[in-house]
Amino acid sequence: MMKTMIKNMSFLLAVALLTSACGQRPSESLEVDMDDVEAGELQISSETMNEIIQNIASPIEVAALISSLNIPFSTSYLADPEKLSTSTTSFEMAFYLGALSADLGYLNMYEKTGTSVNYLSSINRLADALQIGQFFDFATIKRLATTSSDLDSLMFISVNSFNNMDDYLRETGRSNLSALMIAGVWLEGLYLATQVATQNNNEDLKSMIGEQKLILNDLLLVLGNYRNEEIIQGYITDLEAIKRAYDDVKITYEVGEPQTIEKDGMLMVVQSETSQVTMSEVTLQQIIEVTREIRNMYMNI
Repeated sequence: MMKTMIKNMSFLLAVALLTSACGQRPSESLEVDMDDVEAGELQISSETMNEIIQNIASPIEVAALISSLNIPFSTSYLADPEKLSTSTTSFEMAFYLGALSADLGYLNMYEKTGTSVNYLSSINRLADALQIGQFFDFATIKRLATTSSDLDSLMFISVNSFNNMDDYLRETGRSNLSALMIAGVWLEGLYLATQVATQNNNEDLKSMIGEQKLILNDLLLVLGNYRNEEIIQGYITDLEAIKRAYDDVKITYEVGEPQTIEKDGMLMVVQSETSQVTMSEVTLQQIIEVTREIRNMYMNI
């Protein structure tokens, strides 16, 4: 049995709340008619999309947990940015952009400024190719990464840039690319967590990996909205293979004591919950193996 506080941080809030834990429970998988999804009839509202995105572990959240466990930094976990060329489809570039953003979060958390410049340059090229480079403040992020010890500012600008790119893709009718960018973030984050888990027997890390079962369900729901596009159907098929590895993961909840918090100048009472993840070592190894296989295929490894 493994226990952990469920983390439900948006990409932006993850920066501000790196050292605190959220007591909120992630959204359950949305109740929809999957026949409508397969027929391409389901349209996910922007509000629902925002809620799902906020429930997906951000690259900062994953890196923060790994760093907090005093686990040594390793470049072996990272994708090679030079292999992710812009001379490919927009679908692949969106996915790569998300994956490299996850790697950048890991590098920033460990203050590996020299290495991060290569990732910044690749992210900048991908963003420009997707016509969202205006939202990636390359000059400022590079300056902070190479000359400043202000990690909070670096994290904030990096994550805010990613949020703005994601928003613009959806606002300009390219929500399919936004979905793939989020998928890239999620898969690379899961890969980082599972690779670290092969070297470190830590219960919090295992719990975070187990909790991704719920997030994956929501991610597949979003991607399912575009399953009539052949390329995205391929991503769905691969992520469904990871979902099958999660079949035996059990997640239950325990209600905690109500807590009083201040929000917008008002006191609010919120119900805290903890999650309990039950996952065998065999299941964990299955998740590690299938995640590594699929991630490496996409990262040209």
